[in-house]
Amino acid sequence: MNAVVKITVLAALAMLAFWGLRPAQGYQEEGKYPIVEKVAEKSYTETIGGTKVSFDMVAIPGGTYLMGSPKGEAGRKDDEGPQHPVKIEALWVGKYEVTWDEFDTYWRGRPGKKEDKEPEMPKDADAVTRPTPPYADETFGLGREGQPVICITHHTAMQYCRWLSVKTGKVYRLPTEAEWEWFARAGTTTAYSFGDDASKLGDYAWFADNSNDKPQKVGKKKPNPWGLYDVHGNVVEWCVDAYEKEVYGKADAGKLTIRPVNKPKGERWPHVARGGSYFDMGGPCRSAARTSSSRDWSQLDPNRPQSIWWHTSAEQVGFRIVRAVSEQEDLKGIRSLMTRDSK
Repeated sequence: MNAVVKITVLAALAMLAFWGLRPAQGYQEEGKYPIVEKVAEKSYTETIGGTKVSFDMVAIPGGTYLMGSPKGEAGRKDDEGPQHPVKIEALWVGKYEVTWDEFDTYWRGRPGKKEDKEPEMPKDADAVTRPTPPYADETFGLGREGQPVICITHHTAMQYCRWLSVKTGKVYRLPTEAEWEWFARAGTTTAYSFGDDASKLGDYAWFADNSNDKPQKVGKKKPNPWGLYDVHGNVVEWCVDAYEKEVYGKADAGKLTIRPVNKPKGERWPHVARGGSYFDMGGPCRSAARTSSSRDWSQLDPNRPQSIWWHTSAEQVGFRIVRAVSEQEDLKGIRSLMTRDSK
């Protein structure tokens, strides 16, 4: 590295420190991406009205990065490429995965009716439909207080966000797949937000080697460089997007894609989930790894049609919420289009 480049790199790192961002491992010192913008917003704590339940939202910068994994990355699958540059705007992200403490304020003690109809623009949070009673214990005996929500469908996660938005007056939703990878990477280009050394995964994640075959309370491992916990492991997290294996191939690898999303159209599956879970080995816990939902996640549900609210065989799936600083046009008013008649 010549003297001019070295001075430029040091200046860039100094600016990151000034903005309150920690230099992340894997930062491409001489590469074009990632480009991390200044954090202009502040993190905050939201209390759900009428309760003592609160959750933390972390201010995350916007920027540009290479979405997907390089061909040589260990554990890489075909649906993680080709890599392509993506632009993300600033947003707030849940510090932790959504817990039962939060989710229970939405549905427990007042489960919904079988009809899943509601006003197009509900003015009251109680007008938002909520889950019908589950077929079995929704926690599957794996814990409740401080534990991440599990076994919920994509529809349920979307409906919770809709309810929370009406309840708080702020627009919360699931992250897009591109947003999820951006905040999980936290400015890194390595397989994990802490580097490429999978032997360190146990410091940051609950996964097959250390979880005792069950999800664990949130926030007990080290956070990623932007202060987000459990982005690797514990429960795999729903994204807004419908899953499409070849979707990255539709992007122009030589042209910047701005705020991409593959919006769902009401289908039951497949949808994207990210981050790996407590029963996965290291590969699915990587920042670029993609998981798709399937019918197998409801295989033990005896109802016909099967529930659109609960998965009976997906103890590994939960979610994390985001709030855009400036919402993208194609996600304004986003809602689940799934119904009991969805295939």
